[in-house]
Amino acid sequence: MQKLRPSLRFDMEHTWRGEKADFLTEELRQVSRIADTENISKNTYDPAILQLIEKHADGLVLDCGAGRRDTYYPHVINFEIVDYPSTDVLGIGECLPFKDDTFDAVISVAVLEHVADPITCAAEIARVLKPGGDLSCCLPFLQPLHGYPHHYFNATPQGLRRLFDAALDIKGITVFPSTHPAIALHWILGSYAQGLAGQTREDFLSMQVSDFLGTPMDLVTRPFATQLPMEKQLELACATVLTATKPAT
Repeated sequence: MQKLRPSLRFDMEHTWRGEKADFLTEELRQVSRIADTENISKNTYDPAILQLIEKHADGLVLDCGAGRRDTYYPHVINFEIVDYPSTDVLGIGECLPFKDDTFDAVISVAVLEHVADPITCAAEIARVLKPGGDLSCCLPFLQPLHGYPHHYFNATPQGLRRLFDAALDIKGITVFPSTHPAIALHWILGSYAQGLAGQTREDFLSMQVSDFLGTPMDLVTRPFATQLPMEKQLELACATVLTATKPAT
């Protein structure tokens, strides 16, 4: 924090919580639609990200939306909307309280799906990254609804690229073992089964992969589909449909 202090945006409204800098004003909470939650966001670093942290051991690394980190690295700034024990700076990703070109690397792991404006957040990440600095950003594609407390946007690989390609040179987009399609299958099927009960659940668990590869619209008439609660349908849907009216003036 002493090394970071010269790069903090003290022109922005802030307070101090001991050694923690708190830029999370009530106005920013409203802008970002932050709601209090008892959920704990907690992910481990993949080996590739650990290598990135080690590469910049003599610099500063921003973990943008760090969640709770059980391992603390003295050169990694844990930025969060929640005051976890490992949090260094509080604020929102759409308005990062750091000067331009501050960080040697930025990490964003499973964060941008939870922010109200991922386009602005991506631009802010690019702004605070030093020229020549490294970014590692992981954004869900085929993941079910999982709010902490909100979950707004998933992205295709093309969508993830589009968030950053105007400001950064994209070196590539890949898949970690922890984000493999097999993880998506496990998550979706496991959560689907949790939404069923009794014999319907047992019948679902005994189905073979080939049973799902028939005519799609025939599947939605079967008990495992018709008996799935709407809450689970919204969590796992192929797509959701919004209806609305414009207020009368």
